[in-house]
Amino acid sequence: MISSTEVTSQDTPSSGSDTLYDRPRRRGKHKIFIGMAPGVGKTYRMLEEAQRLRQEGLDVVIGVVETHGREETIKKLDGLEVLPRKQIQVGGVILTEMDTEAIVARQPQLVLIDELAHTNAPGSEREKRYQDVEYVLSRGLDVYSTVNIQHLESLNDIVARITTVVVRERIPDRLLEEADEVVLIDVTPETLEERLKEGKIYAPEKIDQALNNFFQRRHLIALRELALREIADNIEEDSIEEDSHDINRKASHCNIHERVLVCISTYPNGLQLLRRGARIAGYMNAPFYVLFVSNPDRFLTKEETLHIETCERLCQDFNGQFMRVPGQNISRAIAEVAQTYHITQIVIGESQKSRWKMLLRGSLTQQLVRLLKNIDLHIIATEQPPERLISLK
Repeated sequence: MISSTEVTSQDTPSSGSDTLYDRPRRRGKHKIFIGMAPGVGKTYRMLEEAQRLRQEGLDVVIGVVETHGREETIKKLDGLEVLPRKQIQVGGVILTEMDTEAIVARQPQLVLIDELAHTNAPGSEREKRYQDVEYVLSRGLDVYSTVNIQHLESLNDIVARITTVVVRERIPDRLLEEADEVVLIDVTPETLEERLKEGKIYAPEKIDQALNNFFQRRHLIALRELALREIADNIEEDSIEEDSHDINRKASHCNIHERVLVCISTYPNGLQLLRRGARIAGYMNAPFYVLFVSNPDRFLTKEETLHIETCERLCQDFNGQFMRVPGQNISRAIAEVAQTYHITQIVIGESQKSRWKMLLRGSLTQQLVRLLKNIDLHIIATEQPPERLISLK
C-alpha cells in the first residue's frame, strides 16, 4: 500500500473563473510529488489527485506521463485528456517530446508533467524538462510534476557515494524552494523491494540487476533519509523566513530541528551551565547559543566582566553563538531571543534569589514558564565548590 506525507498545504489549482486575459498576470502554481526512488508511487499519486480534480470540474490535461508499462498507473489515465507529443528527428531517428507550445495554446487549468529532471532531445527549444515547466508556469498555467530525490543538484555527490551511481539528469534545488507545494511520497524500503520483485516497477529481466545495484536495501534506507531530511529542511526554512521579521507574532511555530540556548549571568555557575548545554546540544546534534542579558543601568565589575569574557571564549570553543542583549526584564529578553532563533531547549541555573524574594517577585523559572510555549526548560543545580583543594603529588 502506498503511503504519502503531505508537507505543505496550499490552494488547489485555480478555478475556471480565470480568463485568457487574466492568466498571464500571475505565475501558475507548482506542486511537486517527490520520492526516494523510482516506483514509490509519485506518478500514481499525481494521477489520482488529477482524477479527483477532474471529477470536481477542473480542466486537466496530461502534458507528459511516463507509465513505464505499470498497469496500476495506466488505469489512472482513464478519462484524462492526453496532449499529443511533438516529433523530433535526431540523426535519422524520430524521438518524441512534450509539446510545450501546444500546452500553452490549449490553456488548461492544470497540466501534468512527469519526470521533472528529464533531458529533452537535441533540437528541442529548451534543454531540460524543468525549463519547459518553468515556461508553462510563466504563462499562468498550474502544473503538477514528479521527481526523485537523487536528481537534486546539491545531493549529487552524496547520492554517488551512497549508490556508486552518478546521476546525470539533475534539477536546481531552487525548484523545490520555489514550489507552492511539495508532497513526499514515502514507502518503506521493504515495501519498495516487494513491489520490485512483483514486477510493478521494472520488467522481469531487469529485477535482479536492480536489486543488486541501485535498489540494495542500504541504498534505499539512505535515500529515504535524504528525502525526509530535505523536505523537513525546506519546511523549516519557509517557516523561519515567514517569522524572521515579526518576533511578536502570536502564531505558534513548529520547529523541526532542536536548538539549544544557555542563559548565563554574572554568577560563577555560568561555565558549568555552558558545558552542560553544549553536551545537550551535542547529544541532539543541535545548534548551540549562549545568552547574557545585561542590565543597562548597572556596570559590571572587573571580575564580572572577566567571567562573561571567559564564558564567551568557551562558547566559541564549542562552536556556539554568543549573544549579549541589553534588558531590564531578563525573562522577557530570554523569551524574545528564544522566539527569534526558534529555540527548542533552554538551559538555566537554579535561582539565586532568597525564598522571600521569590515569593514577592517570582523566580526566573516561573516567569519563563509563563512566557514560553513549546520549549523545554532545563534547570541545572549549582554544584558547590569544595572547601579546600587537595594537591596530589
